Amino acid sequence: MAMVNFSLPEPVKAAFDKKLAGENKSAVLTQLMQQAVGERERAARRARAIEKLLTLRAKVKPICASSIRRARRLGRP
Repeated sequence: MAMVNFSLPEPVKAAFDKKLAGENKSAVLTQLMQQAVGERERAARRARAIEKLLTLRAKVKPICASSIRRARRLGRP
């Protein structure tokens, strides 16, 4: 296992120790770190998806509202 050493404000550490007394703090920190990694990965996927959508939107010719209404009307039974 890797060893991690970091500093944090004393009030945060005290609150963490108080609220998580009796729990495996290493496991809690591991879970929090995994969640942070997952959040960053999801944010990166969202950013890539948005970029793809914006690129596609820039390439697609705009359609006027009357054409959309006509297509809806013709497509309905």
